[in-house]
Order: sequence, then C-alpha cells, then structure tokens
Amino acid sequence: MPNIYWSDIVEILIIAFLVYHMLLWMKNTRAWVLLRGLVVLVGFVILAAVFNMTTILWIVQNVMSIAVIAVVIILQPELRNAIEELGQRNFLSSLLRLDDQHDASGRFSDNTITAIIRACQAMGRARTGALIVIEQTTPLQEYERSGIDMDAIVSSQLLINIFEKNTPLHDGAVILRGDRITAATCYLPLSDNRLDKTLGTRHRAGVGISEVSDSLTFIVSEETGEVSMAYRGVLYRNVDADMMRSQLVRLQDKETQDKRRRILPRRGRGDEESKQ
Repeated sequence: MPNIYWSDIVEILIIAFLVYHMLLWMKNTRAWVLLRGLVVLVGFVILAAVFNMTTILWIVQNVMSIAVIAVVIILQPELRNAIEELGQRNFLSSLLRLDDQHDASGRFSDNTITAIIRACQAMGRARTGALIVIEQTTPLQEYERSGIDMDAIVSSQLLINIFEKNTPLHDGAVILRGDRITAATCYLPLSDNRLDKTLGTRHRAGVGISEVSDSLTFIVSEETGEVSMAYRGVLYRNVDADMMRSQLVRLQDKETQDKRRRILPRRGRGDEESKQ
C-alpha cells in the first residue's frame, strides 16, 4: 500500500471538484451528446484491444490527434462561454452550493398553463406573431444566451406585451422554464425539413428547436392567426385551446408522465403536418 499524505487527499478533492463541474457544464451544452457518443466509441476501442484487432487500433492511433482538434472546433462557442463563466464564478459560493442549477426543469402551475393558452388565443385573434418555447428536460441555456434575460413570472398580459408589434422584445422566441419567463428575443435553429411553403421563419424555428430538444413550442402565425404546436420535429397546425391544455397538463409531471407516454395531440382535424 502506498503512503497517503494530506496533499494527496487535497489533490483528489480538487480533481473530483473539477470533474463534477465539468460534467455540470457539459450537461447544459451539446458536449453532453458528444460525450455519450465518445463513450460508445471507447467501448468499441476496448473491444478491439481485447480481441487484438490491429487495423482498428492503428486507425484510432492515427485519427486521435485530428479528433481532438475537431472536438475543439465543434465546441468552440461552448468552450468560450465556459471560460467566461469560470472568470465570473465565485468559487466560495460554488463550494457551499454545488448544485446551483437544481430544479431547472421543475413542473409549472395551472396558472402558467392558463396564461399560455390565453396569450396564444388572444394573439391569434389579433394576428400577432409569437414563438413560445417551453423547456422540459433538455437545457436551453445555449439559446437563452442569444436573447435578453428576463426572469419574470409567466402571465398572459406579459406574453402579449412581449410580442406586441414594434416593441423591442417582439422579434425572436420566448423561453419558459417552470413558472418563469427566462429570456426573450432568443434565436433558434431553423429546421432543414421541407415544410409548407406558406409557413415562414417563425414556424421553421419552432420545428427546429423541437428537433434538437424535447421542448414543446407554440407558434402563432402573424398572417392567419393560426396557433400551431411543434414537438419532436413534428408540426401540428391549427390547435385549439383544449388541445393546448391537454398537452400542457401532460408536461406538468416531467419526472414520471413524460417517460411513460409521448406527447401526441388528438388527430382528426386533417390539418396536421408531419415531418418529411
């Protein structure tokens, strides 16, 4: 048994602290998906080493240096944000409160459901375009950074006022987490799928964010006043208040209900548009 000194214990604690916060950072970025893919690749490499697959091992050895550079290029925005947050972080408060992102995707109240429905229906009647993204388990901090921080309680009056024409916050998307509006004027990724030619950028962005996350998105058309819903890369057009409420109620218990059943609205209108 090697001799263990107090400096070794301190070193272990420092490494554990850094690894823990690195995992927290990765969980809120695209690096988390990349990490899962790397775990699968490492498993194949281990199998190749066990069964002495020399060709695969040779390829891995020659590609490793290029792969590291590629990862740095792909994650350049996330790495830059991580370094900026490192310079702004209060390490003492981090030690006392490690899980500062706990309850980031908690359930929302019935008042929030009612506020979202009332706002969408009112904006639809007034032909006011809107894009409302409701976060679930996939973090959306990456897209919040592209907008303006708000941290306000969800209300129908506030949502309507945000998307009012010719106001500073009307352009872009609003992101909701729990019972709060976290950010406005957020830029979302556009979908590459073929949608109806009558649909504009707002609908393409709503479908785009639903393709890269498990968020539920409501889109109000400025031209027709039609309320649409996007989930898992599928766009459901002309949804009514009852359909909106049924899907929002299912989202309230994210820890249990969302794992047991997928969110799929009732069909029968004949105007849903599936991803092609």
